[in-house]
Amino acid sequence: MTELLPFVAELPLVDHHCHGVVGRGVDRAGFERMLTEADTVSPLGTSLFDSLVGLAVRERCAPVLGLPKHAPVADYLDRRAELGAEEVNRRFLRATGTTDFLLDGGFLPDSLTSTGEFAALAGARAHDVVRLEQVAEDVVRAGTTAAGFAADFGAELGKRAANAVGLKSIAAYRVGLELSGERPSGAEVAEAAGRWLARVDGGAPVRLADEVLHRHLVFTGLDLGLPVQFHVGYGDSDVDLHRCDPLLLTGLLRATRGHGVPILLLHNYPFHRNAAYLAQVFEHVFVDAGLITHNAGFRAPAVLAEVLELVPFGKLLFSTDAFGLAELYHLGTALFRQGLSDFLRGALAADALSEVDAVRLARLAGHENAARIYRLESR
Repeated sequence: MTELLPFVAELPLVDHHCHGVVGRGVDRAGFERMLTEADTVSPLGTSLFDSLVGLAVRERCAPVLGLPKHAPVADYLDRRAELGAEEVNRRFLRATGTTDFLLDGGFLPDSLTSTGEFAALAGARAHDVVRLEQVAEDVVRAGTTAAGFAADFGAELGKRAANAVGLKSIAAYRVGLELSGERPSGAEVAEAAGRWLARVDGGAPVRLADEVLHRHLVFTGLDLGLPVQFHVGYGDSDVDLHRCDPLLLTGLLRATRGHGVPILLLHNYPFHRNAAYLAQVFEHVFVDAGLITHNAGFRAPAVLAEVLELVPFGKLLFSTDAFGLAELYHLGTALFRQGLSDFLRGALAADALSEVDAVRLARLAGHENAARIYRLESR
C-alpha cells in the first residue's frame, strides 16, 4: 500500500449513491450477510471474512475501532459489540471525509436509518434519491387503476421528488437493461398496467417487472429534470448479470440525449470498461465504480484504473453503494482514495500531467462533478 498523495488524502468527497446503516448491533451471521451481496452466510464451513472484503475489514477498519490491523475476527466483533452500534456508525461515517451522502432509501427502509438519522450520525449533509419502482409499487398498493396508473404515478413521483436530488431505476433487477428508446404511449402504459394489476389481483406480489412500465417510469422521471441513476452490473443473486451490461442501454441513451438530463450508471463491474466507453461517447452519461470498491479490497485500485483508461475525469463520480454496515462506507472511501492516488501518482511519475492538473482532476472526481450534476450548491 503506497502512501496517499496529500491532496487525495484530504479530498472532500460526495458519495452520490449509498444507503442507510443498521442502527442496532449485529451478530457474526448478520455481519457476514451484509458484508457482500450474498443472500446468506456461505455454507459448508466457509466464511465471508475469508474474502478480500473480509480481509479489508480487518486491515482497514480494525484501527478505527482501536484495534491493531488484521485483528482476529472474534476480537473485531467483540470490540464492535462493546462500542455499540451508534458509536461504531459514528466513527466510520465521520472518518470518510464525506460532505454529502445521497441516499437511496428504497430497499428495506424499515431496517435502516432514515436520511435525518444518517445525517446526524455522519455529521454531514444527507439527501434523498427516489427509487422509481418503489413509487410505482406504492401507487398500486394504494389502489390505482390501469387507466389511472400513469397520472397517479406522475403525481406521486412529483410529490416525493420535490425535495430529492435524483431518481433511480432498478430495471436491471427486474427486466434487464435492454430498454427501448421509444417513449411508450398512453395506451401502451395502460395496457401494461392492466397486465400488472391482473397479476396482483391473482395473488402475485406487488413487484414491477414489465419493460414498458420501467421505460415509462424513466421517461416520467426525465420530465422532472432530475438526474436518473441506473443500477448496472454486479448486484445480489436477484439479478441476471448477463442482462445488466450497460451497452444494452445504448438505444435509450441515444433517445434521451436531447433531454438535457444526466444519466448515472452505478457500480458497473464487471462491465466498468463498457460504462466508461458510454460516458465518453454520450454527453449526458456519467459513471462510478461503487460497490466493487469495497468488495475488491486491496485490488480495488486496479478496477478504478481500468475505468480511468477511457472515462473523462469530468464524467467520473465517487460512490460507495454501502448498505447496512458503516464499515462499507469507510472501506469504499479509503479504497477509492487509494486507487485515485495510485493512478495519479503513476501519471505524475510518467510526466503525463502536472501536479496542478492532478489536484484539479481529483477534485472533479471526488466532489465537483457530483455537486454540479445534483445541484448541491443550491441546497
